[in-house]
Amino acid sequence: MSTNPEQIDLWRRAASEHQRLEFKEAKNQFDTRKLSEYCVALANEGGGVLLLGVADKPPRPVDGTQAFPDTIGTAEKLFQSVGFRVDIEAVEHPEGRVLVFHIPSRPRGTAYHHDGKYLMRAGEALVPMSEDRLRRIFAEGQPDWLEEPSRADLDAQQVVDLLDPQTFFELLKLPYPTDRIGVLDRLVRERLVDKADGTYTIRRLGALLLARDLENFPDMSRKMPRVIVYAGSSKLETRLDWTGTRGYAVGFQGLVRFVMTQLPQNEVIEDALRKEVKLVPDVVIRELVANALIHQDFMVSGAAVMVEIYSNRVEISNPGEPLVPVERFIDGYQSRNERLADLMRRMGVCEEKSSGIDRVVQAAEFYQLPAPDFRSGFRRTSVTIYGPRPFEAMDRNDRVRACYQHCVLKWVRSERMTNQSLRERFHLGEDKATIASQVIAATIEARLIKADESVGGSRKFARYLPSWA
Repeated sequence: MSTNPEQIDLWRRAASEHQRLEFKEAKNQFDTRKLSEYCVALANEGGGVLLLGVADKPPRPVDGTQAFPDTIGTAEKLFQSVGFRVDIEAVEHPEGRVLVFHIPSRPRGTAYHHDGKYLMRAGEALVPMSEDRLRRIFAEGQPDWLEEPSRADLDAQQVVDLLDPQTFFELLKLPYPTDRIGVLDRLVRERLVDKADGTYTIRRLGALLLARDLENFPDMSRKMPRVIVYAGSSKLETRLDWTGTRGYAVGFQGLVRFVMTQLPQNEVIEDALRKEVKLVPDVVIRELVANALIHQDFMVSGAAVMVEIYSNRVEISNPGEPLVPVERFIDGYQSRNERLADLMRRMGVCEEKSSGIDRVVQAAEFYQLPAPDFRSGFRRTSVTIYGPRPFEAMDRNDRVRACYQHCVLKWVRSERMTNQSLRERFHLGEDKATIASQVIAATIEARLIKADESVGGSRKFARYLPSWA
């Protein structure tokens, strides 16, 4: 392979570093151990290019590097250190010498480690891979859990009795077949049911989506969603613990309706009239419950999607750590259960890719709720939605989180956040521009957003972008 200066300049113009591209200034030297760790991390993320001699901050000037003058010897040492070949090129750029490390992808089902650490990148840092991510890598090439059989050796009538094909056809907006054979043929074509030697097998995916009662499928018993209602704002007193037994698709509307009936109500005055409103709007519950069902990790045993309702908030969680960093939920999308997600979209349970979280954040702004709090914990992903709270009652974290999410929401719509747009998000008057500026400054300090340099240094016309944009 041969890299020319024009290719280096093309890489420099990238909007940001990403999983296949990393820059390091390294004017005089670069730690050999750190080089090995970056090669391992990039390989674990699919392979890519590491450039020494180029600053990692835009406009990424080429400062040149004197590190590793013997590229052949360095390649040999790297092989001994990491266990795979890394090709190294020394490119004479007009502005200085640049070292280009071409790092291959790890093999399927394998993760590389350095001194026992399976590394990946997180922002500018190198961190050990999570247990959840390692399990996904080692499971590559193995049969998909959802595609495995759940109930086998069934006749046609048993399949129809165990599943709810009527609702399935209604959700797909298809006419119901005139005979049972037509129903089963459709289920077979959708790969929810298999037919062989005159008998039928229901796949786990078919059971999970269409079961009349998931308790009839022993391997699905711990995948049923739970709704827990607490008497106050803590877990001290449980008022109700309910489990949904119907398949995710055929039982989704009922699940959302049940959650809505359990939400606390607040009294508000609108147009001089008092009325009761739910703590959280139904669009938020619908999108977040669907998201939790679709993106859960089915390989985490003994865990299910949970909706926990408190007097002042709702927490929705699912097994498994997210594939996308929580701060990128609004603009990013990656599903670990693509077939499940596709079928749920076709049946109208969820929206197009990535739009659900956008809708949640938009609803939080419209109803003047604190920003949703997305979190990744040990083998679990959760989001907390708080009830209405005026700006004055929000703490610093609430305000910074809302500012960041507002900025990202503007970005994905090809718009830009301004002081005015943030005031509108918080329902602040023009006289509160200074307060909005303080929130923006705090969010910049948290390294979540940055000023849009394309409009110059004018504070009056200042616009802001997510830090990664």
